[in-house]
Amino acid sequence: MGWYPGWRRLRLPELPARKLHTASVPVPAPWLVERLGLFEELWAAQVKRLASKAHREPRPITVTLPGGQKVEAVAWSTTPYQLARRISLTLADTAVAAQVNGEPYDLERPLETDCDLRFLTFDSPEGKAVFWHSSTHVLGAAAEQFLGAILCRGPSTQCGFYHDFFLGKERTVRGTDLPVLERICQEITAAAQPFRRLEASQDQLRQLFKDNPFKLHLIEEKVTGPTATVYGCGMLVDLCQGPHLRHTGQIGKLKLLTNSSSLWRTSGAPEALQRVSGISFPTAELLRAWEAQKEEAELRDHRRVGKAEYARRGFSEVKTPTMFSTKLWEQSGHWEHYREDMFALKPPGSDRSTSSQRDGSAKHPTNTFALKPMNCPAHCLIFAHRPRSWRELPMRLADFGALHRAEASGSLGGLTRLWRFQQDDAHIFCAPDQLETEIRSCLDFLRSVYAVLGFSFRLALSTRPSGFLGEPCLWDQAEQVLQQALEDFGEPWDLNPGDGAFYGPKIDVHLHDALGRPHQCGTIQLDFQLPLRFNLQYKGYKSFSHPPFP
Repeated sequence: MGWYPGWRRLRLPELPARKLHTASVPVPAPWLVERLGLFEELWAAQVKRLASKAHREPRPITVTLPGGQKVEAVAWSTTPYQLARRISLTLADTAVAAQVNGEPYDLERPLETDCDLRFLTFDSPEGKAVFWHSSTHVLGAAAEQFLGAILCRGPSTQCGFYHDFFLGKERTVRGTDLPVLERICQEITAAAQPFRRLEASQDQLRQLFKDNPFKLHLIEEKVTGPTATVYGCGMLVDLCQGPHLRHTGQIGKLKLLTNSSSLWRTSGAPEALQRVSGISFPTAELLRAWEAQKEEAELRDHRRVGKAEYARRGFSEVKTPTMFSTKLWEQSGHWEHYREDMFALKPPGSDRSTSSQRDGSAKHPTNTFALKPMNCPAHCLIFAHRPRSWRELPMRLADFGALHRAEASGSLGGLTRLWRFQQDDAHIFCAPDQLETEIRSCLDFLRSVYAVLGFSFRLALSTRPSGFLGEPCLWDQAEQVLQQALEDFGEPWDLNPGDGAFYGPKIDVHLHDALGRPHQCGTIQLDFQLPLRFNLQYKGYKSFSHPPFP
């Protein structure tokens, strides 16, 4: 049967979800009534068959409970639920399913032979899976009866459940429809509709689901034996292995969470499905506790916290290439001063000569590449790629890309001296009159991060070395700004005369680990050379060009 002829045959009177808020409950579609009628016939035959077997073979069996206790039962008659009531009414009320010889089992399904029996409650992962799987059947029943949905699949998940279904090529579920579907689900749970397990032959399965191409496909693909199980619950009949709750009334509270789309993929073109997800609990108190926990988790969600920190501190996250031409590193000065600690690479085919010259002589490519050991040249390219104005300053760029440094093997160790690592790196381009404010902000950022991690730290101001580059007056001004920021910051700090980089003074941050060992971590570094090497400029108040402080 082709897909779309099936959909045309199944097309129902217009029951758009948009009108469910005010429309009365529609009359069930004829194919739902027909399917339920066939299920009832098969169910009555199964009940009669099992009753006859229990009458003909009333043999005693022994059931072993956890802890080794043994109880007597009758094959094809005694159910796990009946045994639970013998043990404790509380257990009978809280059990959601059973395990018989390690396999999931319905509480109302008669035992067949001697077995080990364990009861599952909502507190166990297996119990939650049964509970949420039963809940997705409730959602499927609501979608099928009141949206005219063609059900596809409805599994439980690690935290809840979802159901995929088809509404036609033009219809979708909107967020405003969820409260209506949720109310219908609550009506189904309040009705305490029993879950009934039916074993059916493949021919009977095809007859039950003749109007659902998705289920027919699953029958052909998944059902390998002579029979398979379906479950009935109210108007719903669905292909399912089970087990399930005794009845929908055990679902104390059900909440629908999201709506989205999904795809049904077969050998043909994929079909667009609607997906609704939810969660449920035995009691309203458990739902409220879950909502409170979810709210707390959302407050601590790193995606939310990270965005809030970006907004509060004014950073923009960027991603830059891992590898650049050595021409960039020559321009930045790293190739001259840091070449031995960089991983250089030859481009593909660089060992092959080419005959591109007019005289036919071989020409060898001279361009090479290197993995980046730091992000600053790439961030300079970002700043320089278009004209900048003083209104854009300060520009704060954050980068978490991988860095590669060819450190000597003897110096490698821990998490701080590696050939490949990622560091929380940022570069700030600002005007001279913004420098002190930016330094204060960086120090406050350091303190807030280390406080979360429980680290105490000590700061050190490193001033100009003997081979410094740049004007002495510029160094004096920068060192004075750094010193004043440290004084105002209020944390202890040391002075390291002559220990700064040749291109600018810096503030080093030293931590101590659990063994008392010192580690140099964060650095607030000024660089007077990069703006000159990359000719970085911005238009000032009076339209004059100025180099920024990086």
